[in-house]
Amino acid sequence: MATVRMLENFIDGRLEACDRHIDSYNPSTGEVHLKVPDSGQEEVEKAVQAARIAFESWSIRAPKERASVMMKIADLVEKRAEEFVIAESSDQGKPLWLARAVDIPRVIENFRFFATAILHNLELCEQHMDRGAMSYVQRMPVGVAGLISPWNLPLYLLTFKIAPCIAFGCTCVCKPSEMTSLTAFMLCEVFVEAGLPPGVVNMVFGVGPRAGEALVVHPDVNLISFTGSTPVGQRIMSLCSEKLKKVSLELGGKNPGIVFSDADLEACLPTSIKSSFVNQGEVCLTTSRIYVQEDIFDEFLKRFIGLARQWEAGDPGEGDTKMGALISKEHLAKVKGYVDLARKEGATINCGEGVDELVLPDKNKKGYFMPPTVITGVKDESRLMKEEVFGPVVCIVPFRDEAEVIRRGNNCDYGLAASVWSSNVGRLTRVAQALRVGTVWCNTWMLRSMNVPFGGVKMSGLGREGLHGSESFYTEQKTICIKYQ
Repeated sequence: MATVRMLENFIDGRLEACDRHIDSYNPSTGEVHLKVPDSGQEEVEKAVQAARIAFESWSIRAPKERASVMMKIADLVEKRAEEFVIAESSDQGKPLWLARAVDIPRVIENFRFFATAILHNLELCEQHMDRGAMSYVQRMPVGVAGLISPWNLPLYLLTFKIAPCIAFGCTCVCKPSEMTSLTAFMLCEVFVEAGLPPGVVNMVFGVGPRAGEALVVHPDVNLISFTGSTPVGQRIMSLCSEKLKKVSLELGGKNPGIVFSDADLEACLPTSIKSSFVNQGEVCLTTSRIYVQEDIFDEFLKRFIGLARQWEAGDPGEGDTKMGALISKEHLAKVKGYVDLARKEGATINCGEGVDELVLPDKNKKGYFMPPTVITGVKDESRLMKEEVFGPVVCIVPFRDEAEVIRRGNNCDYGLAASVWSSNVGRLTRVAQALRVGTVWCNTWMLRSMNVPFGGVKMSGLGREGLHGSESFYTEQKTICIKYQ
């Protein structure tokens, strides 16, 4: 059995032990590999007060000085990149190649991007020449932020909050998922080495109902940024309403992929496979329902199933593994439950769960694995087409024309993202404009830049992340008018 590592909270620049702990499992083996602090109100109180004190000096520090510290953080993570890759894979279940290609490089980019962005001030200044005065706008850091991040892209998404938060002069108390706390703990070592002042970033580990809720309701926490499920986001918004706290919510998605008959299938098929099954389908932007125009439906389905069977699940540490383990035993059961529902409703399971044999090494036989699963014959009103499965399950259905697929694509409470495939630029434009989502990818998927806003509509969230959205969230505009004559 592997050695079990004991984690500690990071408060005011120091590691602090906790007298309660939670077991954290390696998803690929099903064995406990970490003991995570089960923090509560006492630990949150210490962290918030440390952040409040640190805010007084950090918020007025010159942007160039804040940027310098952030660049050091990025350099140190880059220096230890492979160590972070291995830790993220073992803690979350994703393949090593994915953590190496996506997660950890994005952590580094998060800090470097916002470190350089704050060096450019484009705020408004207006001269009132006829009245002998001038007005200018200054962006003021809001205060102490509570940052709550999910388990699917642990350090990637946590640092997508930390980096803009501290870049724009706020301080923070972070609550990572209790299921994936290892790389957040390792990042605290980097903060110390980089010279980040004590209290600017604090890390309190634990579960949502104890640590998370204590952070959200704390009167000295001015704003909350949360990425996770829609029900939890609704709870957070309700708790924040009394104090009118600023809230940013990046929530669930049930993202449609739309494939017209003139699509380039040589590009569409491999991209759609990736958008359905990468990271075990545990991505809020996953394409979980694919609408294919009826005259190419049979060809698309046949080729898609063939490619899905090549996207094998296995040991995340092996170089040829396409898909790792799901996050937990409970989540695996939930995802399999949707496949059971499909069978009960008379849908067809074309490959994957219950159809294809899952062959695993002995050390992984207690892990939380599931093969890529493709379902057809699903009705639009089925829960499979309405709810976020968050696993390697995709439903593929035919459609007739543009108007029909727009209506069906929008027939969902979520509105995070969509992808549209066609060689007709006019059609791409019309459909993209008509879909009620925050991001539409045309003839691609997951092509992103932090210069453009990211977020959802409807039940997929509130607010935007990225350069301008994050600046707006972590700062408030103050207008200052000076009469000089």
